[in-house]
Amino acid sequence: MDNLSGWIATLQEMVTEFGLSLLAALVIFIVGRWIAQFIGRTTKGMMVKQGVDPTLVNFTANLVYYVLLAFVLIAALNRLGIQTASFIAVLGAAGLAIGLALQGSLSNFAAGVLMIIFRPFKVGDFIEGGDTLGSVEEIHLFTTSIITPDNARVVVPNSKLVEGNVTNFTAKPTRRVETIIGISYSDDIEQARQVILAEIAKDSRILTDPAPTIGVVDLADSSVDLRVWVWTKTPDFLAVTMALPERVKTRFDAEGINIPFPQRDVHMFQQN
Repeated sequence: MDNLSGWIATLQEMVTEFGLSLLAALVIFIVGRWIAQFIGRTTKGMMVKQGVDPTLVNFTANLVYYVLLAFVLIAALNRLGIQTASFIAVLGAAGLAIGLALQGSLSNFAAGVLMIIFRPFKVGDFIEGGDTLGSVEEIHLFTTSIITPDNARVVVPNSKLVEGNVTNFTAKPTRRVETIIGISYSDDIEQARQVILAEIAKDSRILTDPAPTIGVVDLADSSVDLRVWVWTKTPDFLAVTMALPERVKTRFDAEGINIPFPQRDVHMFQQN
């Protein structure tokens, strides 16, 4: 009977001790989780006020929350008397294995974070990068969607955009249009220059500052080549690039200025 009473007392003591530990662990978890949520929300609010990209804001806030929650769980398990050293070691080994297996994905993820932070381009920009030319449709943490000029969507891994050169054609408000126009050796260079300047002045999309530049760039086999540089607003770049040669050709025809093309005379001899 005394032994039974001793066992019951010991059991009660163990249950009481475990109950108190469980209660303490629950308090640690609940309070710790609330603190983690509070810090995560605070981090998000501070980043929003600083004008950080929304994708990076959500990612950072979630990362802070889950990292803190992991520490809370470890503290709660420790309070229950569970040895977490081996648990942490297993998680570390699993994380290493997963990291090695997802090396490419992690590289894309890191590249996505860098792109969001440094912003080499934004949604709507026309870029060339990752062997792709087109307008940026979406920027994600792992990939970037680009719409090509023929309206095809290309999904480019972010690592390709970070590792290679990226040309952003819409980063600046103005761009320079370059056109090569050839005239014959018998035509007057100054007359051709004035005709081109007159056509440039008719196009309101072409800027006067910087001023247009026209000069001889090459004495080719069959033509004197004039390089024409004009500046325009970036949204008008393609339209001006396509319109200027047509306007100059039409005016050259009216002024009698020839745009030569390679010709070859063939002489045939008949033997008797």
